[in-house]
Amino acid sequence: MQEAKYKGAILVLSGPSGAGKSSLYQILAKEFPKHYFSISSTTRPKRENEIDGVHYHFISKEKFEQGIKEESFLEWAEVHGSYYGTNKNQILEALCEDKLIILDVDIQGQMNIKQAFPNHTTSVFITTLNQKILRERLRKRGSDSTEVIEERLENATKEIKSLYAFDYLIINDDLEECAKKLICIVKSAFCRASLYHLDLLLQEWQA
Repeated sequence: MQEAKYKGAILVLSGPSGAGKSSLYQILAKEFPKHYFSISSTTRPKRENEIDGVHYHFISKEKFEQGIKEESFLEWAEVHGSYYGTNKNQILEALCEDKLIILDVDIQGQMNIKQAFPNHTTSVFITTLNQKILRERLRKRGSDSTEVIEERLENATKEIKSLYAFDYLIINDDLEECAKKLICIVKSAFCRASLYHLDLLLQEWQA
């Protein structure tokens, strides 16, 4: 008999760099061990503390553009002169394994994923209370130059205007409390009515 429920759920995390997405993900990973974190491919240079295949799949511009032609990416975008993209096959495999799929993507990526998997996707925008706090967090990280920080802040100003496209908003002013909210969102994502073959469910219920 065909199952009445689709497998897997997709959680999209978006928001400005420095808003705390990575810290929140680390908490989610412990709470939901059966998950798949989508590792994006990128053409940007690898930073000193980054590991290929862990932080990103670092590939050449030529290889990335070939992937675009072959439609290998579920979503992709060019940000600050570099390509970023999500491999389509990896997502499909994780869905079939009934996993929670977590993606950290930009606004455009979120829209593309929702378009590709409207029944499975729950999106969350994570931000600081204001620009001043974000600037301070980026400075404390110590990984970016002043020029890069200003570029990230400019990008954040554009991103914040896309709040209306998201299912949930989390203002990360207290990491522990925000993590609790995000865990609740994930649990509810697995209860979405859209994850079920409703006609089939009704047939089985009345049988």
